[in-house]
Order: sequence, then C-alpha cells, then structure tokens
Amino acid sequence: MYLRRIEHTANLYRYYRLQIVRGLFDDWGLIREWGRIGSTGRMRTDWFDSEDDAKDARFELHMQKAKRGYE
Repeated sequence: MYLRRIEHTANLYRYYRLQIVRGLFDDWGLIREWGRIGSTGRMRTDWFDSEDDAKDARFELHMQKAKRGYE
C-alpha cells in the first residue's frame, strides 16, 4: 500500500508505504517506510504472530494516515 500527501503551498511532499511480509519463523511483519518523495526514507518492521494481526495493524495505520491527509 502506497500513500502520498502533497501540499504545494506548504512545500510538503511525503509518502508512506505499508507492506506485509512473512517471516522465517511463521511470524508476519509489517514493513513501514516513510519520508519525503524522491529521497530515501526511514524504515521500520513490526512483527506479529498472525497475518490477521498484521493486517489489523496495517488498517489502523492506514486510517491514522488518512486522517492526516494521506491518499
């Protein structure tokens, strides 16, 4: 899932990427990457016991970002 927030008047060009991956030990990871469009961003991985937990966390983050203007 790739989200963007662009506000030309505020010189704001941001992105937020969410990806669910399977781990080596039957766990699931939610990879988050964020930063300014066109630059290398920051990355964080949170691990979960099940795919459903990872999907729930992704949905919560998606809703938080939508409230802040990400599309």
